[in-house]
Amino acid sequence: MPTTPEPTERTASFKDPLVLSQVAGDREEHLRRLEKLTGIHILLRGNQVTVRGEDHAVALGLGTIEGLYELVKNGIPIGVEDIPRAVQILSENEHASLSAVFLDALCIPSTKRHIAPKSLTQKRYIDAIRTHDIVFGIGPAGTGKTYLAMAMAVSTLLSRECKRIVLCRPAVEAGEKLGFLPGDMAEKVNPYLRPLYDALHDMMSFDKARHMIEKGVIEVAPLAFMRGRTLNDSFVILDEAQNTTPQQMKMFLTRLGYHSKAVVTGDVTQVDLPENNMSGLVHVSRILKDVKGLAFTAFTKEDVVRHPLVSRIIHAYEMEEARLAALAVDPD
Repeated sequence: MPTTPEPTERTASFKDPLVLSQVAGDREEHLRRLEKLTGIHILLRGNQVTVRGEDHAVALGLGTIEGLYELVKNGIPIGVEDIPRAVQILSENEHASLSAVFLDALCIPSTKRHIAPKSLTQKRYIDAIRTHDIVFGIGPAGTGKTYLAMAMAVSTLLSRECKRIVLCRPAVEAGEKLGFLPGDMAEKVNPYLRPLYDALHDMMSFDKARHMIEKGVIEVAPLAFMRGRTLNDSFVILDEAQNTTPQQMKMFLTRLGYHSKAVVTGDVTQVDLPENNMSGLVHVSRILKDVKGLAFTAFTKEDVVRHPLVSRIIHAYEMEEARLAALAVDPD
């Protein structure tokens, strides 16, 4: 009969007990969250932390505490929502530096929060945007694809690395014909562009954003308005790209001019095109995957940074889709 291995116990000392107390959180809520995530037991005494549990879990837990300590020491506040992100990063790569990910701050005047990647995938995504002229961010909602692209665009504009930002989305008619909606063309398409406005206003004041839009420094427009244009010295974002056709995707990608970047984001599981219409994002992922100068970043439900329920909802839908696919193959 196999015997249960003895639990491992390790103790680490930290130089600054005040920093360590911030890592622990109010009433040690951060440590309690870490215990639930890893199955370990943590004891905090002064500037020492003792961790007890299975060997691999102890290593993960202690590594997480050490990484969070470095973050707080460098002036980065952490919240209870950062604990699972830190655990995820170190679970994926035990040698990863939390500081390298969390401290990769984007220089934008955000008044709400410190904008930095929250996962290794987000870090790779930002690095890809820095080093490539065209980047595709593909994955489920809540993974930061559009938000981080917008942050990079605003940062690039404010550092004068580009002269304007162009934001666009396909205006897919989901159940309503544009012609039947009230208002002129701008009013008809505005609801489709609302998420881009929301992300923009999260990074600069409403008045500043409106002033830049009025001057043409920031342009928000439906994808159809891109036809026939050449975009030089621009940072261009195409959001909801799963709802483009292959022809629209080709049209968009060939608009890119000199000294410009383009980021294309979308979720291939959320295509709203009419049945039997191929998604331009699915198509381009296949035909451009080996083209030099482009980068593809694949996000998963593990990268979701919204409410924890979002990740579980995505998982439930994936399980249902897998069940239906199995029934289609073998109805018995």
